[in-house]
Amino acid sequence: MSSASATMVVAPARNGRRTFMQRLWQEKPLGAIGGLALFIFIFCGLFANALAPYGFNEISMLERMRPPSWQHLFGTDNLGRDVFSRCLYGARLSVIIGVSGAALGTLIATVIGITSGYAGGRVDLIVQRFVDAWMSFPGLVVLIVIVSVLGPGMLQTIGALSLVGIGGSRIVRSAVLATRENMYVHAAQSIGASAPRILWRHILPNVMPPIIVLFTTGLGFVILTESALAFLGLGVPPPMPTWGGMLSGSGRVYMLQGPWLALAPGLCLVVVVFAANIFGDALRDLLDPRMRGSR
Repeated sequence: MSSASATMVVAPARNGRRTFMQRLWQEKPLGAIGGLALFIFIFCGLFANALAPYGFNEISMLERMRPPSWQHLFGTDNLGRDVFSRCLYGARLSVIIGVSGAALGTLIATVIGITSGYAGGRVDLIVQRFVDAWMSFPGLVVLIVIVSVLGPGMLQTIGALSLVGIGGSRIVRSAVLATRENMYVHAAQSIGASAPRILWRHILPNVMPPIIVLFTTGLGFVILTESALAFLGLGVPPPMPTWGGMLSGSGRVYMLQGPWLALAPGLCLVVVVFAANIFGDALRDLLDPRMRGSR
């Protein structure tokens, strides 16, 4: 009986000490696979110099338009450049620009949403009218104008893409409006806690689930938008490869002669965006305190 009782006591303790990654894999396996795929793409982009078998602009006219083989996994383009190597270097720009743009856009949306939702009154009215006016403009048109004025480049593209996330402040604001009416917020106000302390200690931790979802969904949108800008010739200028630039260049011109030129970067875009979305949904379900009781 003593050993059985000891087993009954120890077993819940072991289950309670599960790490976050263990919970993610056991409760949201599809989200864990998406996070792994996203991590692989980021890793490949960061270490493209070591992983790529060829240079991203290594031209060999004798190897033009070769189909996929063991020597060239994704084939070669019209200039004899290895498409697999260019996809790896494209991950460096496309994914890193996407992560940076989504993170900066989410930060801007969080600051605007928390400030507007907590302040209320006239401040909230003025800020939300500004957000409404900004959201009334088509996002892609605004990006084209900004990038055309600033010029193509990685920093310019990141700055322009981050402004698209301003509309997400409405989601953060709605979460703040619901959170600020809780008793613990009123208790903190009654004892004289400052507004920055209340926002940092009580409001922000309780609105993190929508912020995480906003970042992950924004990540996929930013990557697609960056590819659209590159497709229009307004992204990172050549010869640096991006997935959108590869689609608009040899992928579009030589699609019939070499369909792998469009399939390779297109599949990279599809996998990254899908992985970011399902990973974000899994994080929301795990981090939202309101969903723990349902499980």
